[in-house]
Amino acid sequence: SLVFNYKVKTVQRMLDFDFVVARETPSVVGLVKPGGSGFEKVFWGKKEILMPVYGTLEEAAAQHPTANVMVNFSSARSAYSSTLNGLSVETIQTIVVIAEGVPERDVRVLIKRSKELKKNIIGPATVGGIQAGAFRVGDCAGTIENIVSCGMYRPGSVALTSKSGGMSNELYNMIGRHTDGVFEGIAIGGDTFACTTLAETVLRFQQIPQVKMIVVLGELGGEDEYAVCDLLSSGQVTKPVCAWVSGTCATVFKTEVQFGHAGARSGEDRTSAAVKTKALKDAGAHCPTSFDTFGELIEEVFTTICGGVSPVSGASPKPLEGFPTAREASQRLFELKIRKGTNIISTISDDRGDEPKYCGVPISEVVANHAQLGQVISLLWFKKTMPSWATKFLELCIILTADHGPCVSGAHNTIIAARAGKDLVSALCSGLLTIGPRFGGAIDEAGRTWYNGLNNNVAPFDLVESMKKKGVPISGIGHRVKSVHNPDKRVQLLKEYAAKEFPDTSYLNYALEVERITTQKGASLILNVDGCIGALFLDCVVQSKQFTTREVDELLEIGTLNGLFVLARTIGLIGHSYDQKRLKQSLYRHPWEDVMYANDEENQQ
Repeated sequence: SLVFNYKVKTVQRMLDFDFVVARETPSVVGLVKPGGSGFEKVFWGKKEILMPVYGTLEEAAAQHPTANVMVNFSSARSAYSSTLNGLSVETIQTIVVIAEGVPERDVRVLIKRSKELKKNIIGPATVGGIQAGAFRVGDCAGTIENIVSCGMYRPGSVALTSKSGGMSNELYNMIGRHTDGVFEGIAIGGDTFACTTLAETVLRFQQIPQVKMIVVLGELGGEDEYAVCDLLSSGQVTKPVCAWVSGTCATVFKTEVQFGHAGARSGEDRTSAAVKTKALKDAGAHCPTSFDTFGELIEEVFTTICGGVSPVSGASPKPLEGFPTAREASQRLFELKIRKGTNIISTISDDRGDEPKYCGVPISEVVANHAQLGQVISLLWFKKTMPSWATKFLELCIILTADHGPCVSGAHNTIIAARAGKDLVSALCSGLLTIGPRFGGAIDEAGRTWYNGLNNNVAPFDLVESMKKKGVPISGIGHRVKSVHNPDKRVQLLKEYAAKEFPDTSYLNYALEVERITTQKGASLILNVDGCIGALFLDCVVQSKQFTTREVDELLEIGTLNGLFVLARTIGLIGHSYDQKRLKQSLYRHPWEDVMYANDEENQQ
């Protein structure tokens, strides 16, 4: 399933059920939070796992095409729109709407639309459903301890449909004590209109061979129970049905009473609990005289009509092949009590075992494959094994930007720190800390400019004009020294490599078209090395066919392009520090004649 607008605690309860019933894999495969991304830490037994978080349902469904259930935790305000969106996703067949108070008109539209598409909606105002020994949706059946005590870690042969989520928890316990257990249970929701009715679930249970008996819990208000009566009277349902309609206490009130659910209100006699219970009994259902004797009635029907064996009080349910025993379920339940969350997540490396691993690849294998620096970057930065032309491009970027002389700000700071007697790390950090939007940090911004421009079909001329109107320079365009007449050799080398090795250079072509326009305004407004690397990096990751659109967005968001500059320039800065140490240069003092003293009396005159 995919869980929309998720609640971590509820998702964890669903996963805990999966673990206790010994599922091989979690029933929840992805979480959806509008605008979100990344991962959510959850437990699978005692072990922590990462559950992917997606920004849209469409994205999640594309990544998990076998997930056919959407559990919708949207509020009553947005449940309608998000459920409609879920219905439009082809792979989603069932939607569980948890929210209470969804406007009745909206629910009617959802019912009509779901019927047209032949899809199922459970709810709204539901706690979900459960299939014993298989999966659990939402908070159905209460705590995991209650589920285990009811024996729902393995399937029985009794199915339950209920309007009340809270009362269904009591019935699960009741069925567990008086029969061989629950096969499946659904709380259809207590609002005035339910997208799936009691009658529809009863008819579905009739068609499931493993179900021998059906338990129905209705409530006063509405006429859904009469549809169940029609199924019994017409012979469409032949399996034994035990039914009770809650709300009999309404008769003690002198006026109409609204109970907890929107659909549970007393009014005319036809919708009262007593009248509907009698109608069910007249149609052939087995109905107790009070809820207090419901359990005994269920056991009587199960043993005399269904041919079941009355369970021994206090005894564990009979083991079933392929499902945990009571002892195994209890042991797994105990494991949930002794788990402890971690404080740090690492997905790129693992130093446990005989040897370190880079993104799951043993270091011996990395060496045996004659990996170069670019391949190591590919594993540790991108968690991918990129093609050789792409990793060689990364290496070329590092080679070409490792140093740019002693006069740039980063190298200058490192030189001054080294001459002050600072150690290597301090001198290096002094230089690295100058990297930002004015020094080196333009690669990321340039990449975002080309990415947004090309992907949003912004014409290069329009991009230039819009930036001009904003008074903002275009990152990746312009050089202090180089020009059209004195081109940057580094940019030439990058373009030559891309033309020879890259399958396609759409982003570079876009950047060069921008350059063609800007150089008409000034010879120095050329595509600089930052802009060239930014464009070619995008071409590299896109053409490698290993990154999703979401992953490319994330690379730009987290500053990956600047990482290349930081890594490369670290090589040069270390060199400058060593150079000053070897030359035994003394403490640097800037010459005063190179400073304009604005408070000088002569300057003030």
